[in-house]
Amino acid sequence: MAAAFASHGLWWLAFLVQCLALPGTLLPLLPGLIWLPIGAALWWLAAGWSVAWPAVVLALAVFGLGLSADVVALTLASARLGASRWASVAAGVGLLLGLVGLLPALPVGGPVVGALFGPWLGAAGTEMVVCLRSAQPMGWPQAIKRGAVVGVAVVAGLLVSRVAQVLLALVGIAGFVVLSFR
Repeated sequence: MAAAFASHGLWWLAFLVQCLALPGTLLPLLPGLIWLPIGAALWWLAAGWSVAWPAVVLALAVFGLGLSADVVALTLASARLGASRWASVAAGVGLLLGLVGLLPALPVGGPVVGALFGPWLGAAGTEMVVCLRSAQPMGWPQAIKRGAVVGVAVVAGLLVSRVAQVLLALVGIAGFVVLSFR
């Protein structure tokens, strides 16, 4: 009786840990899909490998796909326009600054607005500087236009990545429920 209760309690704990993946996929500063394999590992401890292996394999696969989604979305968004590698790095810094509210240009709106404008400002500003300092420098109007377009592309890549992460988290959680009750 006690073993069944412990197993049941650990299943709920594993399920709740996996549910932590959802807020993490929506807010990039929080850990996201990593919670799926952690929750599956808890279930593995409770039920044993012979019962839990499908849920563990699914959680690891979803986690790997999530990492790939981030890299692919940002790389395609930048590469399609021939943006500098620094645009993606600056977008990440802008995202961090936007989420914690350190953007002086945004006195209102909080982290949600900062999460959209931070990466755009970082990527656009960096791409503009790269264009102005390149071997064949552009004029200010062309550099500003190019920076704005690259900024929009990077933000679109981030949004596509977030949507993919949320969908993967839902698949991982639903798959855990289905596979742990088989």
